Amino acid sequence: MTGKASAVQHEIAPELRGFREVQRLAYACAEAVAGQLRSGVTEREAARMQRVWLRERGVRDWFHLPFAWFGDRTAFAGFKVPLQFFPTDRKLEPGMPFILDMAPVYKGFTADVGYSGCLGLNPLHDKLLGDLEAHRELILREVRERRSLREIYEDVERLMTAQGYANRHRAYPFGVIAHKVDRVAERRWSPRVFGFGTQALKGLVSDALHGHRDGWSPLWSPYRFSDHPPQPGLWAVEPHLGFRGTGAKFEEVLVVTDSKDPEQSAFWLDDDLPHVRRWAEEKVAA
Repeated sequence: MTGKASAVQHEIAPELRGFREVQRLAYACAEAVAGQLRSGVTEREAARMQRVWLRERGVRDWFHLPFAWFGDRTAFAGFKVPLQFFPTDRKLEPGMPFILDMAPVYKGFTADVGYSGCLGLNPLHDKLLGDLEAHRELILREVRERRSLREIYEDVERLMTAQGYANRHRAYPFGVIAHKVDRVAERRWSPRVFGFGTQALKGLVSDALHGHRDGWSPLWSPYRFSDHPPQPGLWAVEPHLGFRGTGAKFEEVLVVTDSKDPEQSAFWLDDDLPHVRRWAEEKVAA
């Protein structure tokens, strides 16, 4: 499906408009904060900048609070326990890659985005970003073919290996490359547990319980519980490449439906995103 066709489809789906709105808001935050990063800024400060920017624009709840990773932490170097994902006092330096990751809830809709950038020039990082395009294409194609989530995961990993990279989303809890997102009930007070909003977690747990009963999982992993075709719904997908001390990823929403028409059965929620625009601009420049 072309970007134009998918945009037309989304215009006639009010719920998709809400998800697209919050996803665009999150990416606007990422671009704004990335533009303010300077040498000496810490991961904690970058995460706080994201929180402040989004709260000023009406965000009051989160699937998870913002993360920021600098330098070799973009490749999750040495990550062994979940606490290592949280922002640290690591300072940004010239030429250093960074990843901003946030999952706001806005007007009851959820997004989970990942934005990769670099402070100054870094040809290796540029190459990783360019090579991510093939993963976006592969994932969409194989979801439309109704391959099992586990098979698609393995094909993504094979492509990374062929490109010369390590699969860094294996370092995430359960090794997930994606998880389902959904509407979140709005509450006046929204507590969090280890940085995750309890309302959003309730939805994920509910999906897990229903999925276990019906033979599917809301977590897209390399394990047996993901050995089933894509379940209709919205999936936040985040292929993450690593090469030694450099990592890069994107994260965005993939829409899966029960349509028999391949082009309607799966499509990216939005093609007007920073990494997609970057790839298009590089093709024009070439």
